[in-house]
Amino acid sequence: MTYVSPNFKTKKALKEALSAGTDVDVFQPGLGTVPYDGTVFLEGPHYPAPHSWYATGTMKDGKLVGVK
Repeated sequence: MTYVSPNFKTKKALKEALSAGTDVDVFQPGLGTVPYDGTVFLEGPHYPAPHSWYATGTMKDGKLVGVK
């Protein structure tokens, strides 16, 4: 799975930040890389908090541009 920074507590907060034009970093710890363009599967908040939200994100030119 892929995570975002800052560490949003809810998917709604992530969507609001993207709508406001905030840059959101996407990272994948361990093996693999985040696609430059395409679909990513997000979860949060990240460790040590238990995951409470999951989302499908769209990457374009290396930036997260949308979340469902």
